[in-house]
Amino acid sequence: MKTSWPKSFASERELDEFLSRPSPALVEEASQFSGGLLILGIGGKMGHTLGRMAKRALTEAGIRAPVIGVSRFSDANVERSLQNDGIETIRCDLTDPTAVERLPDLPNVVFMAGRKFGSSGGEALTWVINAYVPGVVADRFRKSRILVFSTGNVYPFVPVDSGGAREATQPAPVGEYAQSCLGRERVFEHFSATRHVATTIARLNYAVELRYGALVDIAEALWQGRPVDISMSHVNVIWQGDACDMMLRSLPLASSPAEVLNVTGPEAVSVRHVAELLSERLGRSLRFVGMESETALLANCDKAGSLLGRPAIDVDQMVNWIAEWVQIGGRTLGKPTHFAEREGRF
Repeated sequence: MKTSWPKSFASERELDEFLSRPSPALVEEASQFSGGLLILGIGGKMGHTLGRMAKRALTEAGIRAPVIGVSRFSDANVERSLQNDGIETIRCDLTDPTAVERLPDLPNVVFMAGRKFGSSGGEALTWVINAYVPGVVADRFRKSRILVFSTGNVYPFVPVDSGGAREATQPAPVGEYAQSCLGRERVFEHFSATRHVATTIARLNYAVELRYGALVDIAEALWQGRPVDISMSHVNVIWQGDACDMMLRSLPLASSPAEVLNVTGPEAVSVRHVAELLSERLGRSLRFVGMESETALLANCDKAGSLLGRPAIDVDQMVNWIAEWVQIGGRTLGKPTHFAEREGRF
């Protein structure tokens, strides 16, 4: 029987509550985190959802264990919001090895720190965050198991009908951002292989919620009367709640050498088709720009599906929610994904 989802969301509070609901499987597996969870880079777009979901899973399982979020917390409101949800917070600059050394020892570590936007023109800092900091963290937490948030941008473009790049596909990152992300993976792989740090590297392709994501970019373009860029003809997307749930459940898979896992939706989503659906739901005219490509940045998630199951929320449901959110004037983050970028410039 098909699960009944909310028809819409009236507020960000409702949205955040739904995004951070742990699945029954995650609650059942919450004992894997009974020693506590340290989330590095929790201040980013997905960190709030993942931290709250982890805390809720532990609470629902009746397990008393800390969830500690680490960030510079340039926005004090973010820190207070996490604290209100029972997440302990620590302010820390991860580029400072001395500060990282002072962080508490927990058996489970999630590495979410990263830099993407602003990479062009700020390449040096991008490499520091994406490739230097991983060495600091892997050395400091070599007795923990580590979940590394990575990206499908490390893969080459593949034919849209290929089923997507698999974990064994040879990386061929385009542009310095993607290259630095491969650098992040290689550093963690080194520590996993040489110091036996149990590691999962999860390559994520385009998490979506109502305030951010590739589908939101398309909806906003239509709503504002702008053309939709179809240069990247197909994309992978996954509901952010599903992505966080699968990411947390992939942490116990950590091994040495590192386990690599694609985390994304099961289909190559046609940008043209999604734009047509959103155009109809939003009542907006549709214009395209760019030439549809025969290749795209796509990943195959069969391995994750066999280990963790399929995402619960499908593309049609995301489209319906996003259209409703845009029509009621729901807040978005104002951070385009640049999913159509084919030259690697972010």
